[in-house]
Amino acid sequence: MARPAGGLAGALVEATKPRITRLVTITSGVGFAMAGLSRSWRAEELALVGGGCVVGTALCAAGANALNQWMERDRDARMIRTCARPLPMGRASPSSVLWSGIGLGVSGTLVLLALCGWVPAALALACIVVYVAAYTPLKPLTPWATHVGTIPGALPPLIGWTAASGGGGIEGLGAAGGWSLYALMTVWQMPHFLAIAWMYKDDYLRGGYRVLPALANGENKTVRSITMWTTALIPATLAPAWAMWGTIGWGYLAVAVPSGALVSYLAWRLIQRRTREAARTVFFASIVHLPVLLLAMVAEGLIRAIG
Repeated sequence: MARPAGGLAGALVEATKPRITRLVTITSGVGFAMAGLSRSWRAEELALVGGGCVVGTALCAAGANALNQWMERDRDARMIRTCARPLPMGRASPSSVLWSGIGLGVSGTLVLLALCGWVPAALALACIVVYVAAYTPLKPLTPWATHVGTIPGALPPLIGWTAASGGGGIEGLGAAGGWSLYALMTVWQMPHFLAIAWMYKDDYLRGGYRVLPALANGENKTVRSITMWTTALIPATLAPAWAMWGTIGWGYLAVAVPSGALVSYLAWRLIQRRTREAARTVFFASIVHLPVLLLAMVAEGLIRAIG
């Protein structure tokens, strides 16, 4: 089979799930920005630590994603939505993806350790370990894997927060602002991933994954779970304003309240209608909701800092 443009290099990049890697890197950057706004920086220090945070996080996320694709290559081949990935299509060898994943993860951890401190490096390593050694092997065994998967999805803002907190030591973990971002990311992920699972439940069954909507009485269980997480969404959306009041405030709330209310409404509509189309609407709304929140947060923080 002829390889598409980009050859092996392009296939290895694709194996890192670039869109997920980009989201992880952005959330780490937001954590860095929100913590960094409260201290003064020399230009060279900001470039070195900030650049190290972004590059290190991106490398770690890319490595974890590549290792995930290496572990799931046989299951990916059974699913319509993943069968065109590089390993099922033979566009890269399993060993090349495995070693690129290991190399990226190790490199990213070392970059964070050298430029940002041991706590950001430890958090990034924890993301890789939980994603690869817990979340990925649990997916065929239990729908609780989705909950485990929120851990590596929510930790990146804390990587950025601790990197910007002066020295990258343990004191950065004591700030409410960083944990409010962790809580936001945790709660945001659940309706997002449950909507995906609802949309592709038959495909997940083909792959041998135990997602909640595909289980016996799965729709009712999913409705209960979405109800719980949707109830928590608004408080989690507002938590950063409480934890970082003064750095952000009414400007963020003016965006967060209607945005959170819209996603909550669409989730409740999914609960009522129980259709793939309603799940698809929640999925796309959640994709918009998070970047809007993060942009509003950083924008108001910068405006206040400059003013």
